[in-house]
Amino acid sequence: MKNNILIIGAGGVAHVAAHKCAQNNDVLGDICIASRTPSKCEAIIDSVKRKNSIKIKTKRIYSRQVNALDVPATVSLIHKTNSKIVINLGQAYINMSVLEACLQTGAAYIDTAIHEEPNKVCEDPPWYANYEWKRKDRCREKGITAILGAGFDPGVVNAYCALAAKKYLDTIDTIDIMDVNAGNHGKYFATNFDPEINFREFKKVWTWADRKWVAEKVHSIKKIYDFPVVGKMPIYLNGHDELHSLARNINANSIRFWMGFSDHYINVFTVLTNLGLTSEKPIKTAEGIEVVPLKVLKSLLPDPSSLAPNYTGKTCIGTLVQGVKNGRKKEIFIYNICDHAECYGEVESQAISYTAGVPPVAAAMLIAKGIWDPKTMVNVEELDPVPFLGLLGEIGLPTQIQEKKFPAPRAKKSKPR
Repeated sequence: MKNNILIIGAGGVAHVAAHKCAQNNDVLGDICIASRTPSKCEAIIDSVKRKNSIKIKTKRIYSRQVNALDVPATVSLIHKTNSKIVINLGQAYINMSVLEACLQTGAAYIDTAIHEEPNKVCEDPPWYANYEWKRKDRCREKGITAILGAGFDPGVVNAYCALAAKKYLDTIDTIDIMDVNAGNHGKYFATNFDPEINFREFKKVWTWADRKWVAEKVHSIKKIYDFPVVGKMPIYLNGHDELHSLARNINANSIRFWMGFSDHYINVFTVLTNLGLTSEKPIKTAEGIEVVPLKVLKSLLPDPSSLAPNYTGKTCIGTLVQGVKNGRKKEIFIYNICDHAECYGEVESQAISYTAGVPPVAAAMLIAKGIWDPKTMVNVEELDPVPFLGLLGEIGLPTQIQEKKFPAPRAKKSKPR
């Protein structure tokens, strides 16, 4: 059994992952949380202890300082901690460095978002082909398991697609991944995860339509969808990580990603963008100081983890798949409902971080048990979704399914001769 976990990163998602690893340390062993800021790691450990999340008290949970862009330092840390599985929950800029460290040490690799370069946004699709997939051959040659995009979206929604293809539909026409937050954090304006990464997504919408990549303007296509539990919500067509692997691995005509935003959110974002504050390009102030507007904006906005104590409401994230089963048109919505207050009560987190932080721990548990251990690089939809979704249900993210069956097509009447 592979065990001993190294969590890289100390943000809101890492906070949740640490709690869940501790709750399942009979499978995962010792836990090291590492980041550039030791105080953040220690704050997570304090929370884990405060909520009594440690299942086996003799197992260690501790922190170390590391700059994950420094590959030799990360290699050394993996060796010193005897970590067999690395869960990369730092900013997307470090993905390739952490993956390289795993290639050099033989540790399994898990991340939850696609790699990005600081000076590039919304590159040409498919995004995985620009970075991660270039090292797939090395993973296979070395027998190293690397599971990409194992958060919720990407991650669980990819497993929903795989489940639909495996069990519910013979052929797939359209996939619509939809993510809405019917919650209230009490702030004038805030993002639910890292503002810098969040706003970098809103530069260009790449979507998979009629089996080709199509670029659309950001927030230009809107519709209203009636979600289970949370009701009717406005959603906007967006680009997102999971489209870039699903378009290759799932046989579908169109695959789209939709995210819910209130009118207030869209208005504030539009003003910030028009003022240039969402730009990732450096500028110089009148005093000659070089700054990146987006990083300045990030420092002004609330830390997403600070929203947790006062957050109310629920999230709904799911995959709507339309296709054909046994000659009949069929529609299936596979989804999860998550409650902000319940998440805070369990692990002192809000639901956005919870939905992103639980899945990589489930993936790590499946690697540890040898159930998900392909010894090569894969995206989540390439693996069996059943054990993953089953385990998620056991540790906090149950899957729900709505099916809509359409009547069989009427037989055509023959014309009289």
